[in-house]
Amino acid sequence: MQALRVMSQPTPSISAPRLAAGMFRLRTESAFEVLARADALKRQGRDIVNLGIGQPDFPTPPHVVEAAVRALRDGHHGYTPANGILPLREAVAADLHARLGATLDPDCVVIVPGGKVTMFFAVLMFGEPGAEIIYPDPGFPIYESLVRFVGAKPVPMVLKEDNGFAFKAEDVLALITPATRLLILNSPANPTGGAVPKAEMDRLAAGLERHPRIAILSDEIYGRIVYGGGAHATLLAYPHLRSRLIVLDGWSKTYAMTGWRLGCGIWPPAWVETATRLAINSHSCVNAPTQWAGIAALQGPQDAVATMVRAFDERRRAIVPALNQLPGVRCVEPGGAFYAFPNIEDTGMDSRTLQDRLLDEAGVATIAGTAFGSAGEGFIRVSYAASLPRIQEALARIRAFLAG
Repeated sequence: MQALRVMSQPTPSISAPRLAAGMFRLRTESAFEVLARADALKRQGRDIVNLGIGQPDFPTPPHVVEAAVRALRDGHHGYTPANGILPLREAVAADLHARLGATLDPDCVVIVPGGKVTMFFAVLMFGEPGAEIIYPDPGFPIYESLVRFVGAKPVPMVLKEDNGFAFKAEDVLALITPATRLLILNSPANPTGGAVPKAEMDRLAAGLERHPRIAILSDEIYGRIVYGGGAHATLLAYPHLRSRLIVLDGWSKTYAMTGWRLGCGIWPPAWVETATRLAINSHSCVNAPTQWAGIAALQGPQDAVATMVRAFDERRRAIVPALNQLPGVRCVEPGGAFYAFPNIEDTGMDSRTLQDRLLDEAGVATIAGTAFGSAGEGFIRVSYAASLPRIQEALARIRAFLAG
C-alpha cells in the first residue's frame, strides 16, 4: 500500500543548519500535487478535465465581494482582535442557532484563516508523545499529518464502503484506550462524501459519556452540503459534549470562498483563551475585509448557496450511475460534500497507478485513494465540483481508457 508522501530528509552536513525532526513527519495533500501536474500538462496544450481539486466551481456571491470592497473603502485596514471581530463572531453564533438550534456565546467563536487552523490548534493542544489521536481513514490527509508532526500516535478509524463510508459508533468506541486524548470526526466527509446519520451520532454521543477525558474535534465544513432531504447531524446537538467539543467550520465550501481563507472554530469556554493565544503566536489575526465579507455571507441572501447545492446534487445523481457503468468500477452514493469515492479494485490497477494513467493518458485528474490513508487503497476520489458537461467528458474519457 502506498503511504502518504512525506518530506525526504536531506543528507546531513556538518556545516548546514539542521531541520527539526518533526519537519520530516509532516505530510502533504496530493490534490495540490495533481493540480500542479495537470496545470503543467495544460501549458503543454493538453485539455485536462480536473476532477481532483476540492473547490467549488462557482464564484463568491457578488454581495460578499462587495462587502469586502466596502470594508476597504470604509478604512478597515488595521489589525483586528486575535479571535475575530465581534460582529462576525455574533453572526456565526446567530447562524448556528438559526440553522442547527445551537445556542452559543459569541465568545466561544474563534475566527481563523481557513479551516486547517482550527484543526492544527486542536492537535497541538492534545497531541504529544504518548498520546493517541483517533482520525478517519480514508480521511482528510492533514489529520494524520498533524498527529504525526506533534509526536502523537495516529489511530485510524477505518471507514467502510459497505456502510456508505459512515462510521459505526461501536467501532469508534472500540478504538478508545487510556492513552486516547482526541477524537477527530468528519461528516459529511472528505474524500468519501459519507454522511453519518443522526441515529448513529446519537449512539456515539451516548457512548462518549463513558469517556469524559477525551476531547472531540468535529470537522463540519461540509455541513451545508447534504442531499436527499436529510439534515446535517451536528455534534453541537449534544449538550453533555459541549465542554470538550471543538467544531470546525468555515466559509470556503459553502460560499465558494476557498481563496479568502476564512474559517472558525467553536470552542468550549475553558479552551477559548488557549486557542486565542495560539492565534496570537501564529497569525495574529484574520485580515479585516475578509471578516466583513464573512458577515455578509452569513447575513445576506442564501440563494447562491441553494443554487450551488442543487447543482452539486444534479451532478451527484449523474456521476454515480455513470461510474457504476464503467468496467471494473463500483460506487456508493455520497450523502454530502461534492466527492464520489469509487472502488476501482476490479480494474486490475492500484489507486496511484490509475490516478497517474488517467491523468497522463486520458487527460482526467483524479486523486488516488491512498492519498487519504492506507484504507483508501482500491479507490480514487472524484470531485464533482466541475460543470456537468466537463464531468460527462471526463467519464467518456475514463470509459474509453478502461475499455482500451
